[in-house]
Amino acid sequence: MPVVDPQQVARADLAALLAHEGMPGHHLEIAVKLENRMPEFRRRIFFNAFGEGWALYAESLGHELGLYEQPLDLLGRYTGELLRACRLVADTGLHAKDWTRAQAIQFLVEECGQPEGNATVEVLRYMAWPGQALGYKIGELAILDLRVRAEKRLGARFDVRAFHDTVLAEGHLPISMLRQRLDAWIESMAK
Repeated sequence: MPVVDPQQVARADLAALLAHEGMPGHHLEIAVKLENRMPEFRRRIFFNAFGEGWALYAESLGHELGLYEQPLDLLGRYTGELLRACRLVADTGLHAKDWTRAQAIQFLVEECGQPEGNATVEVLRYMAWPGQALGYKIGELAILDLRVRAEKRLGARFDVRAFHDTVLAEGHLPISMLRQRLDAWIESMAK
């Protein structure tokens, strides 16, 4: 989410927002995609699960990077995770449980503590883009799973930078293709 007015961003949310939108999140992911040699359409294509999955994964890297050493920053990280869990429920409710717009907004307000205006904007986004909220988490979980598999298989030979380079090297990919690519990379590194 672009930061239009930094004074409107809660102090607690800044570290996670930096990791998600900046480095190592979207800013890095998009820069690598635009700089790598690939056909132009591949530089411009967007797969929600990949792009937003990388950004959520980047937020999780904040622990390793020391971004959440202050309690307030850690609170912001976990508040973001709670909101994403609520968004998963609202998105699924709308598209799989036949929730009305009003029910989804009410859920975000009453169960998730969202202001009604924010909840309305979120619900409208999910009505227009089914599965968008789910894509974030699916992508993040896929990248985390691939990293765990690589760490287990490679042991001391695991290099997190090489892993990240491999994830980002081909730009946005469907998750099934990302899994194939990373499984092949893991096997090549294991030899």
